[in-house]
Amino acid sequence: MFNHKKELQFDAKPDRPDPVFAKKLQEVIGGQYGEMSVAMQYLFQGWNTRGNEQYKDLILDTGTEEIGHVEMLATMVARLLDKAPVQAQEEAAKDPVIGAVMGDMNPHHAIVSGIGAAPENSVGVPWNAGYIVSSGNLLADMRANLNAESQGRLQVARLYEMTDDRGVKELLSFLLARDTMHQNQWIAAIKELEAKEGVIVPSTVPADWEATEFSHQLINFSEGNDSEKLDFVGKQAPDGAANFEYVSNPVSHGEKPVLNPAPSYMHNTPPNEDKM
Repeated sequence: MFNHKKELQFDAKPDRPDPVFAKKLQEVIGGQYGEMSVAMQYLFQGWNTRGNEQYKDLILDTGTEEIGHVEMLATMVARLLDKAPVQAQEEAAKDPVIGAVMGDMNPHHAIVSGIGAAPENSVGVPWNAGYIVSSGNLLADMRANLNAESQGRLQVARLYEMTDDRGVKELLSFLLARDTMHQNQWIAAIKELEAKEGVIVPSTVPADWEATEFSHQLINFSEGNDSEKLDFVGKQAPDGAANFEYVSNPVSHGEKPVLNPAPSYMHNTPPNEDKM
């Protein structure tokens, strides 16, 4: 059960209209690492968590908070579009200098959403459920969450650099702070889970399933050998099972594949028998 409170978690009041920045903010609403993505990612992870109530509660607390962040940003977009009606923008665009700026407005804000936010990114691509990760493995999911918050915070920081609007900066500052908290909590949860399960996911794979002679090889598959200079080369891997081994000249462990000709009903190009 969800209850909606009419008050926002934090104010979303810009100092002035700015339809161009409203378009930019769409990225952290409906982009791959936007608030819609983390909200749905955390909610489905939480709903799918079995038998780990403390982690389930943490994930659902955060997912529910992220719904509120979508609302804050949507409100900010709507207010950035206030008092910047389409007709006025069209008139302004007759001036080539102003038009060059105003021309970067998201047309969906005027045509589709009626000067409101839309569930899409900054170039109008609709939000996609394929952006989210919910695997059923808490350690794998927490690592995905850390990545999502890292990418999201990076984008918010870039947006902060792009505006001098005090009200917008205050909201972005709040989001930066919450992203800091969320990164910290996922890091802490990852460390807890790693202490219990080990660092490799999943930890339930039987030892005889894995060709362990390849499990700790750093193989040089690109030109040069700069990767050999990494500090961890030759040292113990995080899983504690072996040291990292650098393989400078990789060798093949398989044969050259030769495929049988396709059957005639597939209408493929017939093979050149001389070269078979």
